[in-house]
Amino acid sequence: MDRRDFVQACAVGATATSLASALGTSAWAANAQPKAYARTLLVDEQGQPFKAGQLRPQVNYVFHYPFEATPVFLLDLGKAALPATLNTKDKQAYEWPGGVGVKRSVVAFSAICAHQLVYPTKDLSFISFRKGPAVNPQTPSQGSDLIHCCADHSQYDPARGAQVLRGPAEQPLCAVLLEHDAKSDQLTATGTLGGELFDAFFKKYEMKLSLEMGSGVKQAVAGRSTVRELERFCRNPVRC
Repeated sequence: MDRRDFVQACAVGATATSLASALGTSAWAANAQPKAYARTLLVDEQGQPFKAGQLRPQVNYVFHYPFEATPVFLLDLGKAALPATLNTKDKQAYEWPGGVGVKRSVVAFSAICAHQLVYPTKDLSFISFRKGPAVNPQTPSQGSDLIHCCADHSQYDPARGAQVLRGPAEQPLCAVLLEHDAKSDQLTATGTLGGELFDAFFKKYEMKLSLEMGSGVKQAVAGRSTVRELERFCRNPVRC
């Protein structure tokens, strides 16, 4: 994400915030603006800086950000992802800056479904990027190369800021902002954009996450986050 794109995103976010003040603030509206979190370098499983060139096109990768418990999809779509104007559940507009990298094809989105908060765990994942159309004939796809949630059959287009194309989800997946260093090819997560669902996520899964992580459930990611292929992170990625 270059400086110009980020400034544009911030400007749209500021407009949305002003509108929210005029109409009555809500948690959804407040989250429409870019939100900075700790700058976090993406690294491989050996702890070395992860390079954008290491991404295999149209393959699911996962890292955690901005909290140790909140997963993110990292994708090289194999094609440029151009900027898009999107809306949160409460119709607050924000400008997604598009992909980063040499081809502007690298994108990142929260892997928490915007409907029932389904997310990838180490044991099971009902949500993931699917190359080509959806497999299930009962829920025909509205396009190809989408992020699909098998729990409710919401479909998101990662090339358009994870815009909802089908299903009950009422807003796009929250985008994770990335910086790409053209010289080193390294990727750094810097914040989020769009409708965050972290508070609802922690409330819904508080007991489960506490059993898995102890007192560090809401611990923020600091400094580095490991990138893994979904197939290596999750024992059973479900397809539908």
